[in-house]
Amino acid sequence: MRDLKIPEQRHPEKARRPDNPQPKKPDWIRVKAPTSKGYFETHKIMREHKLVTVCEEAGCPNAGECWSQGHATMMIMGEVCTRACSFCNIATGKPPEDLDVFEPGRVADAVQKLGLNHVVITSVDRDDIEDGGAEHFAQTIRAIRHRSPGTTIEILTPDFIRSKPGSLEVVVEAKPDVFNHNLETVPGLYPEVRPGARYFHSLRLLQRVKELDPTMFTKSGIMVGLGENRQQVVQVMEDMRAADIDFLTIGQYLQPTPKHHAVDRFVTPEEFAAYEKTAYNKGFLMVSATPLTRSSYHAGDDFARLRENRLKRLGQA
Repeated sequence: MRDLKIPEQRHPEKARRPDNPQPKKPDWIRVKAPTSKGYFETHKIMREHKLVTVCEEAGCPNAGECWSQGHATMMIMGEVCTRACSFCNIATGKPPEDLDVFEPGRVADAVQKLGLNHVVITSVDRDDIEDGGAEHFAQTIRAIRHRSPGTTIEILTPDFIRSKPGSLEVVVEAKPDVFNHNLETVPGLYPEVRPGARYFHSLRLLQRVKELDPTMFTKSGIMVGLGENRQQVVQVMEDMRAADIDFLTIGQYLQPTPKHHAVDRFVTPEEFAAYEKTAYNKGFLMVSATPLTRSSYHAGDDFARLRENRLKRLGQA
């Protein structure tokens, strides 16, 4: 029986890799341990509903802040991913279970109990399932809509690269408010950082969402500090805008364990500010670029600004 708390069993494909030294984090990266009442209340609701969060599984540095406000990014379809990206701390291998048909209802119940105005739903990759979990995403969206009709829904999906035709359409037809899929890094680093994915497939996925529903907000993000340079990051911005992506997130890569991809460097807050300015000049409706930015960090506030910025651009605000 695997114990996912043990790194060697959590990431068996990385066990024989040489250790990469983990550099000391600069002052602008460090966060305080969670102690608030809100944090523990959110934790209790997650456990009562037997829900997995990417906040915990991926070791997000913002978990204390977000959970204290009742915000948690729920991760559906289990806690074992069929991919083995070198940056990610989510457990990898063959998922031991089929999809839980009751999970969409439990997610919807938790969203209602937390009183969320905006929720982010993500998942592991499930290449072992014919549609990659597309229908499960759709059922979860519909369940939340039924229980909390006023809650806006943001999804962060896999790439569905090995899924049957029509899988993406199933998710889009369920009408999430924001469709997010992260490119994660520049194309030149895909073979070592995201070997199971393809850069232009992910880009095309987001472009296709807009073709299916031009009113749906699209969002994508990358990490920096993996070995990319500024020119490559700016090219990714160009590619995203060509695919009509509305919202860009850029955050610092943090190495989960010595077996994961090494941190090339810590990008300074000034460089992040420069990336943000460049991205707005490229035409993004919304940009979040800070060392601690993650896909769902401040997602609710950012969604409100995203919607407002669209209305301004259309001359309706």
